[in-house]
Amino acid sequence: MKKQDLIDQWTKLKMITNKRVIDAFKKVKREDFVVKEYLKEAYEDVPLPILQLQTISQPTTVVIMLQALDVRPGMKVLEIGAGSGYNAALLSILVGKKGRVYTTEIIPELADFAKNNLKKFKNVKVYQSDGSAGLPVHAKYDRIICTAAARTIPRPLIDQLKEGGIIVIPVGPKYGQKMVKGVKKKGKLETISLGDFMFVPLAGEFGK
Repeated sequence: MKKQDLIDQWTKLKMITNKRVIDAFKKVKREDFVVKEYLKEAYEDVPLPILQLQTISQPTTVVIMLQALDVRPGMKVLEIGAGSGYNAALLSILVGKKGRVYTTEIIPELADFAKNNLKKFKNVKVYQSDGSAGLPVHAKYDRIICTAAARTIPRPLIDQLKEGGIIVIPVGPKYGQKMVKGVKKKGKLETISLGDFMFVPLAGEFGK
């Protein structure tokens, strides 16, 4: 499958209507964020193994999450779970030159992998840290996105989200979760479900 095949599929099904998300997907080369063994599968609509038993999410899942996140230029975004850095690269395009993306990765080898892959994205910074506790040093954030599943939304992430901000995170048990979009209002989250998904568990103090 080619990149344009995915875009045509999303357009035909009216699955992704946010033009800025589509434009970011066009600009970022997913093949730069997969391991060499899977280069030929870079645009298959499936998750692919990377390092340390982790995966890069399937393209459709990635763009569904980004559309729900509703990122705008100039925003400050926190990502939990850098993986190979692909999602952070897309976020880099969405926030623009005046925005900032901070991404955490608990696995040292993956953090190094993401840093190397993201060298040309100057508005992105990778932290090797326990993302389940957020990243207090740059809080509060306009948007938070988590690419691993938590049983409940970690309290630190809610606390580090700005009033009116949006968080997108898979929530539920190990085998099958709901993708949740939460909007912070008066210190609490108003949530809706975006459907059923499957993610690796969120590691760290407030994960699993």
